[in-house]
Amino acid sequence: MCRTDGDEGGPQEEGPPTDEQAQFSALLEDSAEDLYEHAPCGYLSTQLDGRIARVNATLLDWLGHEREDLVGRKHFSDLLTVGGRLYHETHFAPLLRMQGEISGIALELKASDGTRLPVLVTSTVKTGSDGQPLLIRTTIFDARDRRAYETELLRARQEADRERDRLRTLATTLQRTLLPPTLVSVPGLDVSAYYHLASLDEVGGDFYDLFPLASGTWGLFLGDVCGKGAAAAAVTSLARYTLRAAAVYDPDPTAVLGNLNTVLNHEYNGTEDPRFCTVVFGLLTPEPDRGGFHVTLSSGGHPPALLMRADGTADFLHTPGGQLIGVLPDAHIATTSLYLAPGDTLLLHTDGLTEARTDATDTSSERYGDDALLDFGRALAPTTASDTIRAVRELLGSFGTGVDDDTAVLAIHVPRPTRAEQQGPGD
Repeated sequence: MCRTDGDEGGPQEEGPPTDEQAQFSALLEDSAEDLYEHAPCGYLSTQLDGRIARVNATLLDWLGHEREDLVGRKHFSDLLTVGGRLYHETHFAPLLRMQGEISGIALELKASDGTRLPVLVTSTVKTGSDGQPLLIRTTIFDARDRRAYETELLRARQEADRERDRLRTLATTLQRTLLPPTLVSVPGLDVSAYYHLASLDEVGGDFYDLFPLASGTWGLFLGDVCGKGAAAAAVTSLARYTLRAAAVYDPDPTAVLGNLNTVLNHEYNGTEDPRFCTVVFGLLTPEPDRGGFHVTLSSGGHPPALLMRADGTADFLHTPGGQLIGVLPDAHIATTSLYLAPGDTLLLHTDGLTEARTDATDTSSERYGDDALLDFGRALAPTTASDTIRAVRELLGSFGTGVDDDTAVLAIHVPRPTRAEQQGPGD
């Protein structure tokens, strides 16, 4: 009797099953055989020699084979491509025999129509109660989507590599345009320079030049623009050509740097990306009577030049008080003069040298520093321009990736007169 209103006991009328209950009932009625045959992956059972003993419908559909074509007739290796068969015989099967299990191996199966199916294969050896191997069970996952993803990833990486190569070529080409292709020959001087790139991917802001002026004098400069990349390259180009033009108009080093300061301050002051640089400008005037050169150096916040004398001594040419070029409307320019005698060498450098880390593997390691550079100069003196640059190149190379900023160095040396020059034409 069905329950009616007011009844406290007795059987209750059950309503229709819900969707959730229906789905759960369907799962309970799903047979193990159907799960095996129509699983979302391929199943394969083989004898120990690889002969196929059982295969599910999923794998048969992937490969386009009938069951009777494979069971008892083919080995698992027969389903593989030539390369996959070789790998199976030399690596897969031996490892499976030794370990009893091998998983996640990428192989390619050959379908009945000749197409290839990329798959991931996992195999285990089933053993009996006595521990003896009975058969091999293999699970096969379709890896076509994964292969397509990996192919696209590889294509994207190759394109990125090509783009990086193009950027490096562009950066290298642009860098060359900011430096003189060769240093001019100055009578009575041995001159050498070097530019060390900290990164092949970015244009640095270091620059140098040596050029003739009127009345037998010569101008030189070496500088360092803040930052890297295209913006720094634009400032470098502006600074380089402004210095040369200003030196032609008035070669006085203080006036030259004053002109550059005015140009940079006018161009970049008040902008969202203010730009400045450190520069040293020199005027070289030959002194035939003494055989050397009179040198006047003006500095706008630049590291001091290193003078290595013919007598083996070395010291910095300090220019205290020199201010960064381009920051203030009227920057203070510090100036010093010296006589560069035969056998003397003058080294100009940017701060990439002294700020290099001595241990590239330790970001907290000490910087090379001014004191070490002075010791380096004292150990090197007396020297020549070419020998100095060679030694600096070796020094920078020893720092490896510890050089995290571009470095420009320029060395000038007055050679000692030869014996014939000392004797004179009438001797």
